[in-house]
Amino acid sequence: MSRKNMHINDLLHLMGRLRDPVSGCPWDIKQSFETIIPHTIEETYEVIDAIESKDFSHLKEELGDLLFQIIFYSQLAHEKSLFSFNDVVSSVTQKLILRHPHVFPDGTLESKRDKSINFHDELFIKKNWESLKAAERKSKGAHSVLSDIPASLPSLIRAQKLQKRAASKGFDWPSIDGVFSKIYEETQELKEAIDKADQKGIEEELGDTMFTMVNLCRHLGVDAETAMRKSSCKFEHRFQYIEDQLKTSDNDMPEVSAEVLKSLWDEAKTKINS
Repeated sequence: MSRKNMHINDLLHLMGRLRDPVSGCPWDIKQSFETIIPHTIEETYEVIDAIESKDFSHLKEELGDLLFQIIFYSQLAHEKSLFSFNDVVSSVTQKLILRHPHVFPDGTLESKRDKSINFHDELFIKKNWESLKAAERKSKGAHSVLSDIPASLPSLIRAQKLQKRAASKGFDWPSIDGVFSKIYEETQELKEAIDKADQKGIEEELGDTMFTMVNLCRHLGVDAETAMRKSSCKFEHRFQYIEDQLKTSDNDMPEVSAEVLKSLWDEAKTKINS
């Protein structure tokens, strides 16, 4: 069979072969839900990296790797008689149909919306979405509006989600001025903890300061995780520029003065924007 004719069923069959206890792959056979979590996280970030790099040929490959993670989890679940890949597809399809009544008004994949509804009414769509999400949380026995935000999310993403959910209930500053005041308050408390050499207090106040900065991102319509990732990437490129410049002059970074490093950093800033 040629590669271009491969379909999802071929991938499911391949997964079954890999996990075959007699003729499968030893590495795949010994895996569990828990052991492949790090691989799932890695593949997710590789998808993000391909998108941000606009490397779309690579993105195709990375999306395939990420899809394979879902296939792997589904195979593990199938072996334990928990659910199948088809159950995963059915579940997400049904959930998305229910969450989009403005597109599927009768709750079926075939139904179509009433043309009298303004399809671009974002407020209407958002209210519908939040109402349905609240109903889902209630059906799962959630005791708080924050209950279904996973603790395992990256810290910046989780902080922004917590703040957004709380704000949906009116727990928010009415303007950005309140956020700036809070940042000032938190930095003052951080300085006090530093002056006291209170290591536990320093950690707590630094966390509070960063949490408030994430809130500033939210108020400004900026994704905190994306902003931090871009800043880290920018720092990496500028630092590598300094390394390259020092190599051409046969210098090692610890051996040059702070003034030289600052000069090279300023030079990197003018030449490298991202």
